[in-house]
Amino acid sequence: MVLVGFLCAAVVAGLLLLPHREGGAACAARTVSSWAVDSRLNAEFVRYGDDASRTDDWTGGDGSHSVRLPDGRVLWLFSDTYLGPVHPAPNPAGQNHSWRDASAPFVRNSAVVMGRSGRLERTVAAPLFPETGVGEWRWPVAARVEPRSPGSAEKVVRVLLWTRTQGSGSWIYGVPTATEVATLSLPGLRLEGITQILDQRQVSDPARRVLFGTTAVTGADGRTYVFGGDDGQRPVHRAYVARVPDGRLADAAAWEYWDGKRWRSGAAPAPVLGDGQRRGVGSAFGVVRQSGTYVLFTTAAGTSGLRNVTSYWACSPAGPWHGPAPALTPPLPRDPVAGPGIAAYNPQAHPELGGDGRLVLSYDVNWLDASPAAAQAQLSRNVSLYRPRFVTVRLGPPG
Repeated sequence: MVLVGFLCAAVVAGLLLLPHREGGAACAARTVSSWAVDSRLNAEFVRYGDDASRTDDWTGGDGSHSVRLPDGRVLWLFSDTYLGPVHPAPNPAGQNHSWRDASAPFVRNSAVVMGRSGRLERTVAAPLFPETGVGEWRWPVAARVEPRSPGSAEKVVRVLLWTRTQGSGSWIYGVPTATEVATLSLPGLRLEGITQILDQRQVSDPARRVLFGTTAVTGADGRTYVFGGDDGQRPVHRAYVARVPDGRLADAAAWEYWDGKRWRSGAAPAPVLGDGQRRGVGSAFGVVRQSGTYVLFTTAAGTSGLRNVTSYWACSPAGPWHGPAPALTPPLPRDPVAGPGIAAYNPQAHPELGGDGRLVLSYDVNWLDASPAAAQAQLSRNVSLYRPRFVTVRLGPPG
């Protein structure tokens, strides 16, 4: 009897430590069953980006995230962004591409407002999130509308930020530094303040630093689950997850991190997905929850990941994550000069734009070059090389 009691206690303890199925909802394997190009959204970003009637608005950017505001508008957030006018084709080289001057303004982040009709209307003053003044900048990632404080009727927008510091060599895109949360007022979208959530300066190896916010999803328990990744130089990264009660994204003390066994406060996250080789995530990825199943979209492992998007599924944000599923290859801009230099990355889901079982998925496009100056020249020669693209997907059981 003592042995049976001990075994029962051990089983119960083990179950308490295991990732659990959130809310007891039905969970089953889900993957992309079909997909199609979203021509309407693609055309809208071309229309807005090519509009030469304004000189202080968005003409191209990456890091594409969106959030539906309470009044029906959609706020789009971007990382590195080009402003200024765009000139119609042909470009100075005689090619059939819209283009921008090499001196066009460049900022580290921007935000664009889409009206309830689905038409992009204006660029919020850019950059929206200021640089720190010490060689650091802020990239906005996932955003959520939540109560100003738990239980409050007043809503605000919380925007997760990646702070990065000027680097060189393999860190030309910046050294990962910290995760922050910005608060924007509603409906005016005025920046009220920025709070640091997780400082990674104490982690001596930049490749082991973890930044959170690449995606955020509401769990069946009402908490916000915030995903992050490390910044190693391998093409396959590891994914991590934290959770926060509703209304407390800007409260660092409210964050709990999955440490491999349980949820804990403090900064000791353990990876929930990734072996550094075949399984893992890109530098940025997206997660949605559908019918009790969590689905993660990411670029594929290895060099094929520069053009292919794959997915994983799980019954809990902490996993175990199953996959990868067969990859889909979304279309890239046609540019004979660019050729294999064009890459796709950062697949993000936009549930607020879908419907009828369709899920809108964006992916960023860029020109790959070790020289930032050379890359900038290509992005100015053909502005379509640095704008998000959209597809709609349907999820279903594998096979």
